[in-house]
Amino acid sequence: QVQLVESGGGLAQAGGSLRLSCAASGTIFRINDMAWYRQAPGKQRELVAGITSGGSTNYQGSVKGRFTISRDNAKNTVYLQMNSLKPEDTAVYYCNAKVPFSKAGDYWGQGTQVTVSS
Repeated sequence: QVQLVESGGGLAQAGGSLRLSCAASGTIFRINDMAWYRQAPGKQRELVAGITSGGSTNYQGSVKGRFTISRDNAKNTVYLQMNSLKPEDTAVYYCNAKVPFSKAGDYWGQGTQVTVSS
C-alpha cells in the first residue's frame, strides 16, 4: 500500500508565501506523474500543477508565475512553492501520485488547508 502525507499548509496574508510538501511512503517501485489539486468550499476539485517523473511541469493559468511545483525522486516527495498568494487561493490542497505496479495505482493525500487573508 502507498500513503501520501502532506504538510506545510496554514494561514498566510495576501502577497505572502507558503510551501507544501507531500511525501509518499510504502511499497514503491517508482512514481510517475505527481500533482497538486485544490478544492475550495462549494467548488469542484481542480488541478493546480503537475509534474512528470522527468520534471516536465504544467500549471493552471491562475497560478502560473506564482506557484512552482518540484519533486525529489529520491525522497518520493513533491513540493508546491506558493508565492504572491491571493485570497482566492484559499482551499484544501491535495497531492496526487500515479504509482505503477501498486494495488490502487492512483493515490491521494488527506489534504492540507491553505487560508489566505486579505
